[in-house]
Amino acid sequence: MAKSKSFEAELKKLQEIVAKLEGGAESLEESLKLFEEGTKIAKFCYEVLEGAEQKITNLSTTGAEADKKTSMKKA
Repeated sequence: MAKSKSFEAELKKLQEIVAKLEGGAESLEESLKLFEEGTKIAKFCYEVLEGAEQKITNLSTTGAEADKKTSMKKA
């Protein structure tokens, strides 16, 4: 059974990759591999954040509509 990735774990990996690349001790070949892996992780993190933002927007909209209906009933 495949373990699902967590945002926090992937973000930590991305931070480690960035630190290695900034250190400059890796070979060109290893740097390219790290960059490729980092790009995939960054895409995953971006998609997770996009999903969270969409959920927040939906909840906010639903909450605002409920508040509007409640205030209309009181009027």
